[in-house]
Amino acid sequence: MILRYNLFTFIWAAVILLTTLLPSTSLPSSLSIWELISFDSFAHVFMFCVLCFLMIVGMSKQFTFPRLHHYAIRFSLFASTLFGIGIELMQHFFIYGRQGDIIDVVANTSGCLLGIVLFKLIYIW
Repeated sequence: MILRYNLFTFIWAAVILLTTLLPSTSLPSSLSIWELISFDSFAHVFMFCVLCFLMIVGMSKQFTFPRLHHYAIRFSLFASTLFGIGIELMQHFFIYGRQGDIIDVVANTSGCLLGIVLFKLIYIW
């Protein structure tokens, strides 16, 4: 049952993997304050907002694992954040032409937090 309710989460995670792990040599190499508000950061926030939101919805609908149902928000934040950190580490160490970036990790985590807020706005408040 957990797979049934989290199918969209897994599909979205696969989309994130494909879009972030494709080799590219057109990425900027310098860090500046403007990268915090760039389109790339907004894309990271959006992708991880959707991921965390889908994961919370899926975990809260399943009843196979009661702890995951009860702690859906905490688990989703933890898993989505670790997923984002893992992607950045894979980019840095394994993908030629890509580099991991702490700004992307911050954007990913911000997106996860925004996904929690979105879930609470829609389902709780």
